[in-house]
Amino acid sequence: MPSRPLVDSYGRVHRDLRISVTDRCNFRCTYCMPAEGMEWTPRDELLTFEEIARIARLLVERHGIESIRLTGGEPTVRARLPVLVAQLARLDVDLALTTNGATLALIAEDLAAAGLRRINISLDTLDPERFRAITRRDELTSVLDGIDAALAVGFAPVKLNVVVQRGVNDDELVDFARFGRERGVVVRFIEFMPLDATGEWTSRAVVSQSEIVERVGAVFPLEPLARGSAPAERFRYLDGGGEIGVIASVTQSFCSSCDRVRLTAEGQLRNCLFSVTDFDLRGPMRGGASDDELAAIVEGAVGAKWAGHQVGTVNFIRPNRSMSQIGG
Repeated sequence: MPSRPLVDSYGRVHRDLRISVTDRCNFRCTYCMPAEGMEWTPRDELLTFEEIARIARLLVERHGIESIRLTGGEPTVRARLPVLVAQLARLDVDLALTTNGATLALIAEDLAAAGLRRINISLDTLDPERFRAITRRDELTSVLDGIDAALAVGFAPVKLNVVVQRGVNDDELVDFARFGRERGVVVRFIEFMPLDATGEWTSRAVVSQSEIVERVGAVFPLEPLARGSAPAERFRYLDGGGEIGVIASVTQSFCSSCDRVRLTAEGQLRNCLFSVTDFDLRGPMRGGASDDELAAIVEGAVGAKWAGHQVGTVNFIRPNRSMSQIGG
């Protein structure tokens, strides 16, 4: 059957699939999780590897999905993760993974052998005390070891995702830039979004892209690079020392070029990170739905996508799930 692109009513073609393989995590980050913890999804309600692979194959073969990213929660807590990576690698797509890196050193070789080529590591501070406060874990050394392991097995590029919050870690912008230059990794600064588990987000905590670029560029001069459909706007160091990226979801929304759909760990398709509506694929699939029937659900979900999330306006509706429950 010829590929039929996923196009929404605004003409945006969707080619990027984000798959959350679990909502569980080995950290209890203040951004993602309230202090009392989360109520995890029961194991039998999570999609199996075979179910994930079926949906991924359908979207690749029928709808031209070109890239897949595995997320969580924390994907490496899912047992036998390299088995899923191997299944998805057979689809011949740009396959990547986002992880907090705490156990990456133990599994990096297996992931690479299974066919993973790119990796993003979430790290919001380089300070050990601050790391303990943010993650409620004493694991910074393990994450740094995970970064080294990712480089050693040849993942390229290795990117660091840094959620910047005013008064929390914005004093480390230059430190992260220097770290990226020294280690040969790409640092991507992410504006603080209203997806925190505690619901305490305010615009005052957002450090804008323009401020991030100004503060880093004052020490390491930068120039902008051409932007595609990727969420990050890229900036290159003038001295050739690599680049940084900034994901400005709040102050410079990129909704008009967004090409992503998301599959949650329990099989709900979301057409936007900030969507307030889920489209169930698990129920129909376990009820015997054909590929044609699943494809119709997917097409309907993408067709219902909003023009944009409208964060920071009176029209914004906050999702009832945090980032750890949705998947990045």
